[in-house]
Amino acid sequence: MLIRAGSTSVCFYHIRRLRQIRRRVGQEVTTRLVLTMVTTRLEYCNALLAGLPQSTLEPLQRVQNCAARLIFNLGHRDHVTPALQQLHWLPIQARVQFKLCTLMHGIHNRQCPAYLSDAVQSVAITSTREGHRLPETINYATARLRSKFSERAWNQLPGSSNNPQCSNTSTF
Repeated sequence: MLIRAGSTSVCFYHIRRLRQIRRRVGQEVTTRLVLTMVTTRLEYCNALLAGLPQSTLEPLQRVQNCAARLIFNLGHRDHVTPALQQLHWLPIQARVQFKLCTLMHGIHNRQCPAYLSDAVQSVAITSTREGHRLPETINYATARLRSKFSERAWNQLPGSSNNPQCSNTSTF
């Protein structure tokens, strides 16, 4: 996973640079800069990380923890979980799961491009719950997106997410 190794080193580079100006700009500006320069790199194509081992996701989690420590000016030994909660940041593994669920929610409610909704078929799993199944023919370019992980993520959501009142992504 060479791409992720490169992105973590670039993220750490930006964090080191931001640490130099942290005292001068304050917490709010630091938060915005971290969101712009670091978090966007963590979010880029993270749906492709579904199903990978924790050892692959751990460097990205370290970047996120370091960014939270920078924002709140925490020491290396300080607990970072309260800072992540205060920032409303999900851990990397939960971010991947959330992105897949948001993608499947958009497909379910027809709020996505046609090529995505064509890739997923809706099937009835039980009489009260609608699920999604992928067609048997999967081409290589979209195999990762249309993997069992997006199905599993969607089907693990509570039944209320299929509720018509939940058709808006902001209430999802």
